[in-house]
Amino acid sequence: MQQMSILPSFRPTLALTIVFSFVAPIFLVSGLLVSFSLIGHLPRLAAFSAAISRGIIEFLAAFGSGNSWRGIAIIGLACSFVGALFDTYTFYRYRKLRN
Repeated sequence: MQQMSILPSFRPTLALTIVFSFVAPIFLVSGLLVSFSLIGHLPRLAAFSAAISRGIIEFLAAFGSGNSWRGIAIIGLACSFVGALFDTYTFYRYRKLRN
C-alpha cells in the first residue's frame, strides 16, 4: 500500500528530469553552432568557424543516419533516457536511506 503513495511524488520530478535532459543537449549544440556562426563574422576566423560548424553538423548527421536534425533528436532522447535512469536511481536511494 505504501508503494502507491510513492508514485504521485515521483512522477513530476521524473517528467521534469526527462524534459530538461532532452532540452539541455539541444541548447548546448545550438549554442555552439550560433557561437561559431558569430565568430565566423570575424575576418581571420571565418575558415576556422566554418570548419568547426561543419564538423558539428557531420557529427550530428552520423547519429541521425545522414540527417543532422534527426541526430540531435536522437542525442536528446538518449540524454533524457539516461537522466530518467539517474532520477529513478536517486529517488530509490533517497527512499532506501530515509527508511
